[in-house]
Amino acid sequence: MARRVVVIGGGAAGMSAAAKAKRTDPTLEIVVYERSGYVSYGACGFPYAIKGEIARVEDVVVRTPAQFAKQGIQALIRHEVLEIDPVRQTVRVRDLEDGREFVDHWDELVLTTGGQPTRPPLPGLDLPGVFALRSVEEALAIKAWLAEQRPRTGVIIGGGYIGLEMAEALAAHGVALTLVERLPQVLPSFDPDFATQVADELRRQQVDLRVGQPVQGIVGDERVRGVVVDGETIPAEIVILAAGVRPSAALAQAAGIALGPTGAVAVDDRQRTNLPHVWAAGDVAEALHRVTGKPAWIPLGTTANKQGRVAGENLAGGDARFGGIAGTTVVKVFDLEAAISGLSLARAQAEGFNATAVSATAYSRAHYMPGHQPITVSLVFDQTTRRLLGGQLVGREGVAKRIDTVAAALQAGWTVDEFAELDLSYAPPFAPVWDPLLVAANLARR
Repeated sequence: MARRVVVIGGGAAGMSAAAKAKRTDPTLEIVVYERSGYVSYGACGFPYAIKGEIARVEDVVVRTPAQFAKQGIQALIRHEVLEIDPVRQTVRVRDLEDGREFVDHWDELVLTTGGQPTRPPLPGLDLPGVFALRSVEEALAIKAWLAEQRPRTGVIIGGGYIGLEMAEALAAHGVALTLVERLPQVLPSFDPDFATQVADELRRQQVDLRVGQPVQGIVGDERVRGVVVDGETIPAEIVILAAGVRPSAALAQAAGIALGPTGAVAVDDRQRTNLPHVWAAGDVAEALHRVTGKPAWIPLGTTANKQGRVAGENLAGGDARFGGIAGTTVVKVFDLEAAISGLSLARAQAEGFNATAVSATAYSRAHYMPGHQPITVSLVFDQTTRRLLGGQLVGREGVAKRIDTVAAALQAGWTVDEFAELDLSYAPPFAPVWDPLLVAANLARR
């Protein structure tokens, strides 16, 4: 009989695992159970679909269940896995359309339950007009609320990537915005100087930014009316909850699947868990941080796709490995770009490195080219070993291109001296003779 593979979760990691497993061993019988109404979608595109830059929210869907069926993969939407029995190798599933429950058997199980929004214990979270943003349905609901209710005021709770991207999206609909972050700065993974530049851009775009001020509650009647911050009720006809994400690991933990120090599922470099024939990938799983050498949890679509492919190949008999992450991310905040790879200075020092940082500002193109913009670069390195530990960039163009160079150097384990010797491309429309990265690296050399 054909081996049966059950995948829990139809997001990036789950569908990557299913597709790669089927390509590696076409005889596998594969079923994917997905709680929502969609599989294989790019959640990172939601803010741009809500803004209107992408015509329809559904355009972020990469492939449908019908398309996967042609590949021999059964993707069942609106099906929730309630329980995993690792001894009997079964799962208990509920069909959310009719409430029917049934048991399915597996030979290999792939856990890709993803992450879920952090819901602080606040009154008013369930009021109409309060939204999180993790599924296609939630993105559709936000877009519908904007079209039908035409809110004039809004509050975003949280100053991470989703909160910042949603600020631009809501502002495009004419919403007067307040963004509230309980920590002292937006983008907590960045060093303060860089977060300050992002905060300045938000204020330049007329966003009322409140940092270091926790939300005390959400108020309303038949719909949301305001958010209470430091005793003040800020008017809000729409609220976006973007206060962070945590691994959806409860199902795994109940089944005896070990969690790591981050609270996500512990896996090795082949995506194996502590239980035989059980694999995990994506936002529910940890990854090895290439700089610290420790388990990390940084939920990103790039990681989910790669880990899913590794899990799928290995369960089908292959021998793939996932080498780890540097946590490379980039975010667009109105007209500003901000990016990070590796460790910030504060994080590097907290990890025990003898770390310091250099910062430099140089132009994105030759100074005589129209449209040239300043880019600020910070490089973090160990003063003893000279090893590059991380980099941050902020500017109005060319940031995403350059952070990838930092990521490559971190993966290679280079020193700042080796980084300074890079033969980077030069042409006046794209970069100056001395690229901002090299300007910063030469400072580090000295």
